[in-house]
Formats: sequence, C-alpha cells, structure tokens
Amino acid sequence: MRVFDHLTTAAILAAAFPLRAAAQTPGEPTKPPLSVTGGTSLVSQYRFRGISLSDEKAAVQGTINLTHRSGAYAGAWASSLDGFGELGGSNLELDLYGGYKLPVGKATLDAGLLYYAYPGSKGGTFEFFEPYANVSFPVGPATTKVGAAFAPAQKAIGGNSNLYLFNDTSLPIAGTPVSLTGHVGWSKGDTTLTPGGSYLDWSLGAAASWRNLTAGIAYVDTDIGAADARRAGATKTIVDGAVVLSLGASF
Repeated sequence: MRVFDHLTTAAILAAAFPLRAAAQTPGEPTKPPLSVTGGTSLVSQYRFRGISLSDEKAAVQGTINLTHRSGAYAGAWASSLDGFGELGGSNLELDLYGGYKLPVGKATLDAGLLYYAYPGSKGGTFEFFEPYANVSFPVGPATTKVGAAFAPAQKAIGGNSNLYLFNDTSLPIAGTPVSLTGHVGWSKGDTTLTPGGSYLDWSLGAAASWRNLTAGIAYVDTDIGAADARRAGATKTIVDGAVVLSLGASF
C-alpha cells in the first residue's frame, strides 16, 4: 500500500551528497575521479512526504553513493517498511537514483532520475520512477533548496501523473554543532501518492553532528483529512503530526 516517499528525506534526496569540486592547488595531490560515501541511520518512524510508511514503527535505513568529480552521481537508498507485506508488497523499499550536480555561482543545480523498487513484491506492482530537479543556494547564514519531482503516469501509482514541489532550509547555529531545519512540500495528482488529490506536508526540527554521527528531532505533519486517508486505505494516525527521532552515522 503505497499511499504516496516516496523525502526526501528525502529523499528526494537526502541520499545524494554534495558534489561541488574544489579547485586544484599546485603541489596538492590529485583527487581521485571517483569517491564513495554513505551511511546508516535508525529513525523512530519512516515518514515520506509527511506520511508514515513504517506504520509509525521504527525503521532502519542506509545509503551508498558513487560520485564523480565532474558532478555525476549514482547510488542506492533503502529503508525497512511495515504493512506492505499484507498487500503483496515488500517490507523493504530500495531507491535507485542517478543524476548530475552543477555549481553555478553560489548555487548548485541538481537533476536526476529516481526509481522506487520493492524487492519481493508480486509482479513489480509497486515499482515506479520519478525524475527530479532542484536548486540550492545560500540565504544569509542559511542554505535553502527548492525543487520538484514529477512522476509520469504509471500503473503502480494509479495510472495518472503526480507532481511534488518542495522547499528545504537549514540554518546552522553559530558556535554550535546544531542546525535548525525546515521543510514544506505540496503534492498533486490523482494517484496513490497523493491522498485526496492534493495535500501539504511540513516539518520543523533540529540536528546536531559530532564527528561522523548525527542526531535529529523533527515534528512532521500533513493536512490530509480522515476521509481522504480512509479512501487511500490508510489509518488517520499515519498522516497525523508526530515527532520523529533519528540517529545516523556516515562514512
């Protein structure tokens, strides 16, 4: 039962790491053309565009990324789910993606393609793809990102197209390892991704980093009503507001 995922975080995508290449300094060792990054995390629940795909239960997530100094990247992100097995789906989401990041002045342009897979699902019923594009840029001490993801009409999402617009903002607190975070998104489409045809999701939170560890807390909510949630085959609680905790490690 995919009632909407898929953020990110991603999401879109919290999974693609910054790829801006630094200028080479004379005498500095040549940087390798390819690099590998990744990480794992434990979250109190997996919220995709405001909706809990882990049925409000804890989820384990992980990602691995291959980046080229040109700006091209590819990777995979995975999360445990809950409740999909009862509908013939998998209790694992595996997102495969590839794209390109390009610095333009102080901004960074990013565009790519994301494929949502559910290994073990019957006949690939739940799989679909979604192109995305976004631009991130500084606003004073903060960094903001605005973007869009458009899923063309596909059987897995109800035979119609779906549009998702979003803004993510992060504000570091000077002299501390803490950053404040904010998100707002709007989804529209007569699809399984958008209960009621359109809805808003938002979150406010904070994250603190130490070495390769990051801990976060965020309040996540949507404006999806009880009737729309029922028509999508979901309980109201998975679209209600909730506090989500996270703990992650990167490499």
